[in-house]
Amino acid sequence: MTDQTLQIPPAAPRRQMPWTSLLGVATILGVVALWSLAAGLGWASPVFLPAPGRVWAALMRAATDGYANATLLQHVGASLWRVMAALGCTMALGVPIGLLIATSRVGRGILDPLIEFIRPLPPLAYLPLIIIWCGIGEPSKILVIGLAMLAPIVISTVSGVRAASESQIRAARAFGATRGQLVREVMLPAALPSIFTGMRIALGAGWTTLVAAELVAATRGLGYMIQSAAQFLVTDMVIAGILVISALATVSEFALRAIERRYLPWIGRA
Repeated sequence: MTDQTLQIPPAAPRRQMPWTSLLGVATILGVVALWSLAAGLGWASPVFLPAPGRVWAALMRAATDGYANATLLQHVGASLWRVMAALGCTMALGVPIGLLIATSRVGRGILDPLIEFIRPLPPLAYLPLIIIWCGIGEPSKILVIGLAMLAPIVISTVSGVRAASESQIRAARAFGATRGQLVREVMLPAALPSIFTGMRIALGAGWTTLVAAELVAATRGLGYMIQSAAQFLVTDMVIAGILVISALATVSEFALRAIERRYLPWIGRA
């Protein structure tokens, strides 16, 4: 009788309870409960702090009957178009600018001061100038949002390109890689994690700038809806618009995280 080694299959990894997600949900529920308590006990006037039920009713009213010349879906579509168009244009411009700053002394000398000049400026500071230059149409709104997004994308691209390991660069040069191939095949892939981080920061800045961009001559958009409601102290509609913007920003954040996990699975791993 021959000895046989008993193969014991490895234990399945235990699934950890998503405590972070549970804490997040509990925090949101706690805030809503406190909000309901404050509205129910009359801690503030309903004009300034409507109950969550009133906000939900306003949201449903905007979705079905519309508000400020459009339905909620039309306002969401207009705002999404502006933010996504600004993000696409800014990515097409910001990533090459970041590559030039990181790889060229001439590019750094010319472009870096311009980015550092734009970065601390609040959108409301240059909004009137953009309206004078570009008019009150869609290009001016997209430009305002894009300028708010530009600096995070450029800076993150520069940081990512500089993070490329020296061994990778030397290996590529040893195989005869040209400067263009070095940037395209080594530096740009190494910069992708930082670029995605910059996109997430830029989207946050874009949603923040959206209300300012829709202040002037807009007929649709969540920012326009909020401003129209604020003029007549329709606080429940103001809060409903704010919550929709927050929900859209959260969905875009999770979408970028999902893209990272799908196409950049090595991020966050040792």
